[in-house]
Formats: sequence, C-alpha cells, structure tokens
Amino acid sequence: MAQAEPHPRIDYRAAPAEASGLADRSCDLVTVAQALHWFCNETFYAEVRRVLKPGGRFAAWTYTLLRAEPQLNAIVEDFYRNTVGPWWPPERRWVDLGYREMPFPFAEIAAPGFEIRLEWSLADLLAYLRTWSATQRYIRERGSDPCVELGGRLREIWPDADARKSIIWPIALRCGRLE
Repeated sequence: MAQAEPHPRIDYRAAPAEASGLADRSCDLVTVAQALHWFCNETFYAEVRRVLKPGGRFAAWTYTLLRAEPQLNAIVEDFYRNTVGPWWPPERRWVDLGYREMPFPFAEIAAPGFEIRLEWSLADLLAYLRTWSATQRYIRERGSDPCVELGGRLREIWPDADARKSIIWPIALRCGRLE
C-alpha cells in the first residue's frame, strides 16, 4: 500500500476479504489474484455479492505449477509433490485444480487462457522455489534447505547455471457474473 501510486480515481484500502468496508452494490468488478483458495467460503462470497452491482463480474486467478522442458518439469514436479509436498496446506489443492470444482456461486463466464513466461537462470528458479510456503515450512521444521539438493539435481540438466531457460506458469482464470 505504501508503494501504491496515488491516483484521483483510486481509493486504496486494506481490509479482510470478508469485510471490505465497501458500500453495498458499489463495484462492477471484484478480482482475486492468487488468493481465492485462502478465503473461498460463504462469508467471503456473501461480501462479494453485497458489494457487486447487479450483473457485476467476479474474476479469480491463480498460477499453477511451472512448466519448462520435460526433464526440468519432472524434477520440479518431484520436488513439489514429494520433497515439499507434505508441507503444503490443504487449501493448495484448489490451486492444483486450477480453481475448478471449488465453490463458485456466480454464473460462469468462459475465460481465455493466459500464461506467465519468463527467461530464468538456475539461480532465479531456485530463489523462486525457496519462496514457496511449503519450502519455507520444510526449512523451519527440518532445519535444512531442500533447494540445496534440488540445485544439484537441476545442475545435471542445466550445466551452465547462467544459461536462461523459458519458464511458464499456466494461469487458471475463473470468471462469473452476479445474477
């Protein structure tokens, strides 16, 4: 919030998702980025219905497990599922499902496909994997960094650690309209 650029048509606020403080029927659009799995419940959805204007839109998106070349995918997926898998919170399953099958009390609107695409070095990838909440829980509980061993495995297929590889995150987007 401190870094948000002031604009006369933007009112920045920080509030719980279930109690926004916004006026009834004051929003054309409510969006949630990479967080719906944390507060997908009837209290949150009631707040969204309260603040949306009739016919207003709701959009939620999340990025799913990264994709790259097949050998890299296999190693990262093994790390994701087996090494740090037990440290993911239960809500993470909604991300794995691309937000499908979760409660969604809006008239569904078809959404196009999107992705994030970056060119990363091995150090970039390992730094990112260390930000995962499951990796951080693993480090706290086990007292060791699982990315050290992972880095060794990845160096076998990424011998030039400064070489850049294309890393892609599919975006799962769920959109709906308040009826």
